[in-house]
Amino acid sequence: MFYGLNSFIKKFLPKRLFYRSLLIVAVPIIGLQLIISIVFFDSLWIKTNKGLTRALVGEIYTIIDIYNNESEYNKQKLTELYNQNFSFSIRFIENTKLPDIKVERWFSPMDRTLRRELKLKINDYWFNTTSYQDLVDLRIKFNDGVLQIFFPKERVQASSIRIFALWITLPAFLLVAIAIIFLKNQTRPIINLARASEKFGRGEDVEDFRPAGALEIRLAGYEFDKMRKRIIRHLNQRSEMLSGISHDLRTPLTRMKLQLAFIKDNEISKKLSNDITEMEKMLNEYLQFASLRSGEKTETFDISELIENTVQKYDKKEIVTNIPTRIYLDGRKNLIQRCLNNLIDNSIKYSNNILISLTKSANNITITVEDDGPGIPEKERENVFKPFYKIDKSRGDSKSSVGLGLSIASDIIRSHGGNIKLESSSKKGLRAKIFLPF
Repeated sequence: MFYGLNSFIKKFLPKRLFYRSLLIVAVPIIGLQLIISIVFFDSLWIKTNKGLTRALVGEIYTIIDIYNNESEYNKQKLTELYNQNFSFSIRFIENTKLPDIKVERWFSPMDRTLRRELKLKINDYWFNTTSYQDLVDLRIKFNDGVLQIFFPKERVQASSIRIFALWITLPAFLLVAIAIIFLKNQTRPIINLARASEKFGRGEDVEDFRPAGALEIRLAGYEFDKMRKRIIRHLNQRSEMLSGISHDLRTPLTRMKLQLAFIKDNEISKKLSNDITEMEKMLNEYLQFASLRSGEKTETFDISELIENTVQKYDKKEIVTNIPTRIYLDGRKNLIQRCLNNLIDNSIKYSNNILISLTKSANNITITVEDDGPGIPEKERENVFKPFYKIDKSRGDSKSSVGLGLSIASDIIRSHGGNIKLESSSKKGLRAKIFLPF
């Protein structure tokens, strides 16, 4: 039950840390302001208005008693005193009825309170609180006419409500604005750390990253920087070691080639020569890849132009392209070209017709290389990305390949934060799809 409730609530919660933190700060502030406003409105403002209105109605009822019991002279004198001391404007209009039009506002606290108090002492009345900005027009049925009384609205309404509303809303907005500024400064280092991690995951340089923010965030930034340096050092050591081994292996291979000249059996000599040639291909492939990767820097380039130039170098009518213009990507241009070369070389080697297309979505660039060759069995599509792995049955000419092409292509794409996928094409061949984020 609670799990379902939590899942339901999470659908409406903001996803970003900044907005969640702002919600944690703003909700208590707004809630507290609402509680204070309700308590003030109920216990102070309404009760004050009720007391003011009750006193006013008592004064009006006294005026009615005066008009019932006093002489004309006393009526005139007392009316003048009321006008002078209580800011009343009183007059008696003979042979007049109360207006039929109701102008009372049922949603107004002032109208509700005045109506409630008048009903307790006066039967026939009519009042209007909207026609005048600062006055209330009250009319009471008296004998054969109407007793009209004008009195200020401040007699039935506390004037401090506007000041109170101002003091309630302004501090709330001020506190929320200060919270937004502080939360922006607190979440910015987290966002920078996330962006640096994303760039490092794509194989880009993050030399400009500096840990900042609170102690815990700064500590996470320092640990990320240490981890990044350790990984780079490990990768460099591995590449240097393998490059050294590859260079060192060339010397014995050269000696082996010289010794083959002294072997009289031509069949054995040819087999050994083929094996040595294959080993040299492996070494050359790896050394070329290592040299490209070590010196390449990330740059922004037009991948549409890169694909078109790569295809033109092959100068083959069998290759058809569907490439939109001006799609830009941040990456290592030479490595992307090497990946494309490996995929196109495989398609040319095993098929007759090739289709290369490029599409762009909201978050990814997709490059598709599709051919009508024999394809790769589904159970082998993960294995072909392993270094030096070859499929002898479906790829007959195994000697022309050392098994590093797809492995290098996959390594290049993954180092850019992307993915490469093999599937069956519409031409019953192989379709290689490359997904690159941008």
